[in-house]
This record gives sequence, C-alpha cells and structure tokens, in this order.
Amino acid sequence: MNYISTRGTDPNAAPQNFSDILLGGLAKDGGLFLPSAYPQVDAAELTRWRTLSYADLAFEILAKFADDIPRDALRALTHKTYTAATYCNGRDPGRAADITPLKVLGIEQGAPLALLELSNGPTLAFKDMAMQLLGNLFEYALSRRGAHLNILGATSGDTGSAAEYAMRGKQGLRVFMLSPHGKMSAFQAAQMYGLQDPNIFNLAVTGVFDDCQDIVKAVSNDHGFKARQQIGTVNSINWARVVAQVVYYFKGYFAATPQQPPAPGAALPKVSFAVPSGNFGNVCAGHIARMMGLPIEKLVVATNENDVLDEFFRTGAYRVRKSSETFHTTSPSMDISKASNFERFVFDLLGRDPRRLVDLFHEVEHSGGFDLSGSEAFARVKAFGFVSGRSTHTDRINAIRDVFERYGTMVDTHTADGLKVAREHLETGVPMVVLETAQPAKFGETIREALGREADRPAGFDDIESRPQHFEVVSNDVAQVKAFIAAHTGL
Repeated sequence: MNYISTRGTDPNAAPQNFSDILLGGLAKDGGLFLPSAYPQVDAAELTRWRTLSYADLAFEILAKFADDIPRDALRALTHKTYTAATYCNGRDPGRAADITPLKVLGIEQGAPLALLELSNGPTLAFKDMAMQLLGNLFEYALSRRGAHLNILGATSGDTGSAAEYAMRGKQGLRVFMLSPHGKMSAFQAAQMYGLQDPNIFNLAVTGVFDDCQDIVKAVSNDHGFKARQQIGTVNSINWARVVAQVVYYFKGYFAATPQQPPAPGAALPKVSFAVPSGNFGNVCAGHIARMMGLPIEKLVVATNENDVLDEFFRTGAYRVRKSSETFHTTSPSMDISKASNFERFVFDLLGRDPRRLVDLFHEVEHSGGFDLSGSEAFARVKAFGFVSGRSTHTDRINAIRDVFERYGTMVDTHTADGLKVAREHLETGVPMVVLETAQPAKFGETIREALGREADRPAGFDDIESRPQHFEVVSNDVAQVKAFIAAHTGL
C-alpha cells in the first residue's frame, strides 16, 4: 500500500508506505496523505469479519493499510490496544468486552435508531478509540528506529486528553498540546491540565481552536524546524488516526444488521450513520469505509452553530469563518470553522486531481472559501451518500431531555446534535446509527440545564475538577510556541 499527498503534483515523488507517514503528519507539500487507492472488501470478507472481536477486526482492516508492518506485530498491537480493561468506563461494565456496544433506542419513523458507544475509554470520548492505538503504533515505530518524537497537537476539547492519556509515560515521546484558553468544559480542562507526567506539556492559547490548529500547521510547514525538533502530530491530519476510526464503522454495521448472511444474490442490508462533526476526521473515516465497500446508505454530517460543513453540503459553498465569527457553544469540541480533514474528502470529490485541489485551497487562503455548486464534483456528494444538518443550543437541550425521558438514556451535548440531525434523515427500514461522541459527565453544566440533575460519572472521576492543574498560557503566536518547544526538548 503506497500513500500519496492530496497536493502531490510532483509525478516523480517517491512512494511512501504506512510507516513512512505514521510519524510525520502533513506531507512536505502541505497536503494530507491518502492511500493511492482504497482497498476493497467483498461480501465474503464482510461475512467472515462479522464474528470477529474488535481487536481482530482492527487487525484485518489495518493490515490492508499498513502492509509494511509484520502481521504478527500488527496483530499484537491491536490486541494490546483493544482490551476490556482499557474500555471499561462504560455504563454497563458487563459489555466492556464489546469495546463499542450498540444501544438500540427504539423505532422512529419506521427506522431503528441506535447509539454506537465510542466513549468507554480512559478519557470518556470517542477519540480514545484511535488515540490508544496511535500511542502503541508510535512506541513500536520509534523503538524499531531507536528514535524519539515530539508530538504537537491542537484540541477543542477531547483530542488533547485522549492523546495525552495514550502517550503518557511512553518511551521516546513528548506531547505539546495546544488548546483554546477558557473555551473547554471544566471537565475537559481538568482531564488535560490535571496530568503531571513529565513528558506532557499543555499550552493554553489565547484564541479559538482554529488558531491552535493554524499554529500546528504552520509549525509542520516549517520543514527545518520540524526536522530539528522531530515534530509529529496526533490530530486527524495524521492518517493513522483516521484509519483507526474506520474500524468502528464496520463494527457498528455488523451490530445493526442481521447476523445471518443474505440469500445468494440478495443485496447486503444498508445502514446510515450520523456523525457529530467539527474537524471532519470522524465522518471522513465513514467515507473511507464506504469507499472500501461497506454498505452505507447515508453519512449524516451534524454540526452545531459553527455550520461551515452543513453549509457546504447544502449549497456547495465552503466558507471558512474568522476567529471572531466562531461561536463558543455548549458542544465545544465542534467549535471549529476550518475543518482540516475536509481536504481529503474534497480530493475524492475532485476525482483525485491534486492541481485542482491546490487551486481550491489557494482560494481558501486568499478569499476565505470556494464554491463547487453546480459542478460535477459537487454532484458526487450525493453519490457518496452525504447529507447534513445543523443543531443549536435549544436543539441539543431538547434532544438530551427527549432521549432521557423517552428511552432512559443520557447523552452528551455533541451526541445530542447528532441525534437531532439524524432524525431529519431517517428512512424506513434503514437503521440509523448515531456515533456517540463523549460521556455526558464531560458537560455537566448543560446536563443540569436539560435534566435538572447531575450527569452520571464513572468511578474515579468524581472530583476531577478539584485536582491540581498545570498549564502555560501562550499568545496566538507561532514563534512563541516554537520557542517553548525548543526550550523543552533540549534539541
């Protein structure tokens, strides 16, 4: 399996394998890596995979993308990662071995409506599903090379803590995590800033998430600094993060469809997925699963008030918002107005034409956006199964309240956004699986507003906000962040 850059206009560029791109993040030309072609999965393979454990399913899928890693080593990594002991923070500990249990809420408009539990990991957020694997992959690759890596990341809430919990104490790794100062929930901030491990550094940037993300990209594009400081990334610009998320789409599909195989010649049943979306990494993994052959009917992109993605999928116009136009909402992990992973999807919309993609993203840099409405490229949106919708604070409060009263299930604010938009795209007979984003305990203030009670908390998280916190406040300034990194790496 070889990988190409979305902006790779050099036909003589050397092909790269999974291990080549694992530690690097952005390509040297500023693009994002994708496989040169998506591996395909047929009906026989889907039938065989249906009964696999999560760890074995992860191995089968990752082996198609990381064929340069010895199979025994890759299998050992997935089994080390996906254990009931690691994913035991669920509301039903007896289901921990499932890793991602499916909870069917009920039948609405003739369609089964379900939640795929993705937040039973160490930080109670779906980011743990990929980040725990990434930590083990990094440690494996670095040990083989006798090298070390300085991780630079940006978070709007959950990526940071998931990365830090996955990388803490890992040999050869340091983590420098940027977050928007004062714009995460109290629980999210406590999870990150409460870590005292010597290889973890938290930088609170005086700005919004997009500012943090821009700093990460600026550092990654300074190839001299990146090489000297041995910088890598854990944001969803890292391909390994995205491909690890592909696994749970397959697992969710198997859980939502009949166990017996269809009759010979019959079509495979289809499932729709609704995905709360900010940076587009999570739903991009769904797109990749569909391109591999997973029978997905719809991929429902659910945004909050920061509705850049919803606007694109409705109109074809992609219009990046300025920091001053980005709303601070009660689903803060989606307070993003510049979806860094969107470029991978646009690359496929454009028929994988890197020159056209470069032209479009030059338009973003110079005029703030581009418009594909009426184009052949935008027509592919429907062919790829994408629809979208927008949710507001009132919508998510109503969704949290309705799902709790109707089904006795408590959901977090982002999952509530997903449920609200999912209900707008139900189709009789087609299961709608909403990807859970986090456990409600991470957003206690909004849960209290919606339900008049405290959110349920797993054991060990009762007093997290009162623990000592350690972080540095920095300006929205690339040079200041570079200086901090250099001062704390000794390189």
